[in-house]
Amino acid sequence: MPSILKKMVACLLTYCSVIIALAQENPNANYQPPFFADKERVAKVKALAPVIQSMYSNYAKANHFPSFSYGVVVDGELIISGSEGYNDIANGTKANSRTMYRIASMSKSVTAMAIIKLRDEGKLKLDDPVADYIPELKNQALTKDAAPITIRELLTHSTGLPEDNPWGDRQLADTEEELIALFKKHLSFSNVNGTEYEYSNVGFATLGLIIKKVTGLPYSEYINRHFFKRLGMQAAWEYSKVPTAQLAKGYRYVNDSFKEEALLHDGIYGAMGGLITSVESFSKYMALHQQAWPARNDAENIIINRSSIREMHQPWRYASLNPYFNYGNGIACPAVSSYGYGLNIFRDCNNKVFVGHSGGLPGFGSNWRIMPEYGIGVVLLANVTYAPTASINLKVLDSVIKLAGLQPRQIPVSSVLQQRKNELVKLLPNFINAKQSGIFAENFFDDYYTDSLVKQATAAFQTIGKITKIEEVIPENQLRGSFIINGEKGKLKIFFTLTPENPALIQEYRLSVVK
Repeated sequence: MPSILKKMVACLLTYCSVIIALAQENPNANYQPPFFADKERVAKVKALAPVIQSMYSNYAKANHFPSFSYGVVVDGELIISGSEGYNDIANGTKANSRTMYRIASMSKSVTAMAIIKLRDEGKLKLDDPVADYIPELKNQALTKDAAPITIRELLTHSTGLPEDNPWGDRQLADTEEELIALFKKHLSFSNVNGTEYEYSNVGFATLGLIIKKVTGLPYSEYINRHFFKRLGMQAAWEYSKVPTAQLAKGYRYVNDSFKEEALLHDGIYGAMGGLITSVESFSKYMALHQQAWPARNDAENIIINRSSIREMHQPWRYASLNPYFNYGNGIACPAVSSYGYGLNIFRDCNNKVFVGHSGGLPGFGSNWRIMPEYGIGVVLLANVTYAPTASINLKVLDSVIKLAGLQPRQIPVSSVLQQRKNELVKLLPNFINAKQSGIFAENFFDDYYTDSLVKQATAAFQTIGKITKIEEVIPENQLRGSFIINGEKGKLKIFFTLTPENPALIQEYRLSVVK
């Protein structure tokens, strides 16, 4: 063989061995993300369109909405939308899915996403003191021993500033100079920062100012350029720039009639609640959030890292416990509300998680919610002062899940979990040569005595009789799960957990007779 050919073969063999070694070294190389088993789920939700329309329609009438628009987004697509009423009563203009409402504090998550994107780009850090960007806030806090207020505390409403609804709603058109002047007079604090959750519109206006300080662009221009244009959304911050026929005017219901509310111009407080958009457009932003789930190895989108969106969805600050919460059926389902980055995280008694935000301003009320594990979300926009929109959205989602029989994503069984299950089954019930099998972690036989394991398993197998079927593993995650052994007279449930080692070994095991 010519020497050059020998060298090529040697290089090829070396390359292959390196690839094999890398595959062996990485136990996560074959990770498979959770998936929806029901291929008809979208069709089942679409079939509920009349039910959903009726729920929103009845609720809107009971709560005196001049108009409303709603949408149902599944797997990143707006599959159902509807509208009723008039977005301009005087002119008799009917609302539709392209009617543009001021969505108030639903704007906060967009501002938060801009901050997170700047963090990802290394232009700021979440734990930076706010005074690094706005010197006028230096040494401002409730007590002298308080730590400097950080950007993260602005994002999570834990700056110690007081809840400022509805005062903050009336500041929407304030200028940057007016906000700085407010800072110079020194802010009044209700709590020590970092200790309590308290909703602050001033805090999010401050984030808008930080975006400008870091990028040199007004927050609205930065957000439009980096998010809305890329998503193909029609959105505005200044109402005078919205086509008249599309703009929803705001109303207040007083003495059995509607009184038009004055629209406020865009200002620095727009970062907390000034965005104007439609159901059709906002559904694209919802899709961006939905598509961050599940975590996977696919190529990233060009707008913001999926992991950063999932980070926004995490409960960074506890907000409240509602022990009496129910979905309108009178059956208590205690729920916990927390706050992420510009987002509310709501978890009910059945561990269903809802992520989104409400909005309320003079003339408007809105809410959006997605359920990351179910791939579904809803948005409702209305044009009456502080329209109560959160409870109906939760009720609609709960109803759709039940009526359509939707299930959360299923976790695939990892190869190592399946392997350990098969190896464990072969050892049951006698655990012969278990210590030599190589499938148990070093702690196992210190925590479980072999004679006790054998005694328990033997008795359990005698109880259920002859084995008729061994069912598939039901995984809790990549390294933990359980399975059922069926016998002629009963069933056994076996639970086991693997270690973080490579290869992962059995560290915990529980066997029980299923009654």
